[in-house]
Amino acid sequence: MHITPDDILFQDEVMIAVNKPVDLPVHKNDFMPADAEYLTKQVGQLTDKPVFPVHRLDSKTSGVIVLAFSREIAGVLSQQFEQRQVKKTYLLLAKGVPGEGVFDKNVLIKKKKKRQAAKTAYKTISSIETGICYKQEENVSISLVRATPETGRWHQLRQHFAMNRTDILGDTQHGDWTLNKIMTEITGVKRLLLHAASLELSHPLNQEKLSLEAKMPEAYDVVLTQLSGAQYSLA
Repeated sequence: MHITPDDILFQDEVMIAVNKPVDLPVHKNDFMPADAEYLTKQVGQLTDKPVFPVHRLDSKTSGVIVLAFSREIAGVLSQQFEQRQVKKTYLLLAKGVPGEGVFDKNVLIKKKKKRQAAKTAYKTISSIETGICYKQEENVSISLVRATPETGRWHQLRQHFAMNRTDILGDTQHGDWTLNKIMTEITGVKRLLLHAASLELSHPLNQEKLSLEAKMPEAYDVVLTQLSGAQYSLA
């Protein structure tokens, strides 16, 4: 859960992009202990610069995140996200075979306690068959899916896939708890299988197009390999 130089995807005098580890919060909040680790703290120590967050990435989600070295640059970059000028692509493991399409149901906004419009394009890349059976589920399939959110709502991808009953594996808040438990029991993997794989945006100074990519975590291959054909029956 520590950032190393190998995690740096891009860096210049005004900004940095890193591959955030899973379970590392982006910034400190009032509920964390004084000595807690968080992304802006670690990147600041690594670069010896003040660091300012630009956009959100849930602590349980790994992958590409952009940070700025000044409030001014953070503001310029944030506008691109707010104006939906940034292309965000995620890789996830989902229950079943979602296929290809667009989720457009309203999702819950936790802080506002109401629902807002949200849109997520998705495409199944590959699927495996398992012998996992529990409750009303039989021989559950698991799919590697590419998702591109057009909006940036709270837990948008996790909510959309759960609504479609193609829950993201490892999602302990919106997902299938029984399948999560079975996955961990068989593979030892205990994390949310949601990864910010790439970002496409413009550089804040020269408007040059930046394509930032973070490779798929090893946990994905572990889960897909060990669950493929795995036999498990929960009476």
